[in-house]
Amino acid sequence: MRFLMRVVVSIIVNGLAIGLTAALLPGIHIQPFGIGALLLLGLVFGVINAIIRPVVSVLSLPITILSLGLFQLVINALLLYLGSLFVSNLRIDGFLWAVLGGIVMGIIGAILEAIFRRFIPEESKVRRDSAYRAAGRY
Repeated sequence: MRFLMRVVVSIIVNGLAIGLTAALLPGIHIQPFGIGALLLLGLVFGVINAIIRPVVSVLSLPITILSLGLFQLVINALLLYLGSLFVSNLRIDGFLWAVLGGIVMGIIGAILEAIFRRFIPEESKVRRDSAYRAAGRY
């Protein structure tokens, strides 16, 4: 149940983050702009972040260390561009817009993740509540 909630929240957060990023930056376009397109983009970016990002981050670790972490901006831009290749609703005008979109999307995603984290129960609290119920303390 907790895993399913995390997946749903991740899709919603990714969809809202890319939607707000496209609304803020004139070089990133979602056509047509709707809930279905945002959910599809959220799902695609969730898969990209879960599967492709860890592999790319590990493979690029030496250059990331040499650049003091700035290469992560390039990785974010490339993954955003990769998402636009998978979903025809998303169009990015150039690499600079992809870099700016990666930065803005990361900031918005972090804020939304902090807000939506309340809806996912903590693992320890779930165990404690279950133990109290089993012991008859509630």
